[in-house]
Amino acid sequence: MQDEARFGLHEGHTRRRITAFGHKPVQLMLPQYKYVWIFAAVDPISGESFFLELPALDTPCFQAFINELSAAFPGTLNVVLLDGAPPHLAKSLSIPENILLIRIPPYCPELNPAERVWQDMRRNLSADPHPTLSSLVADAESVLRGYTPSELASLTGFDYLRRAYLAHAA
Repeated sequence: MQDEARFGLHEGHTRRRITAFGHKPVQLMLPQYKYVWIFAAVDPISGESFFLELPALDTPCFQAFINELSAAFPGTLNVVLLDGAPPHLAKSLSIPENILLIRIPPYCPELNPAERVWQDMRRNLSADPHPTLSSLVADAESVLRGYTPSELASLTGFDYLRRAYLAHAA
């Protein structure tokens, strides 16, 4: 499966808090609008993963991602589940021989296991705002390096994917 997520300086990572009735918790946020995109591909069975930081979610960046993914795993057919983001649908994409793109139905993020990686990653990022984009990227890289293949397989190993894999392997 494959997906991408935007991480930026303006985002606060508010966690649940107990407050007095009628009082809203206050979260410090910096008024900055700088972003980085993290592209991911994770094998839901083995937990093997490939992450790439890119500046945007556009066709050239998605092309760069699938080219790098293809080069990182040259001896295998890499089946990539993806949503209907415009860069995934671009006619100008040149799909490498060892990449097979399969689109999930529109408006069904629950079918994309990568969404759980992003949810967990955001939970694990520091709750404090990052003063610079480089500090955010360093924190995100630290979180990504902390994942073991078994943790990623646990996050992304949806039953329907496991059944499909076992049916194909038999």
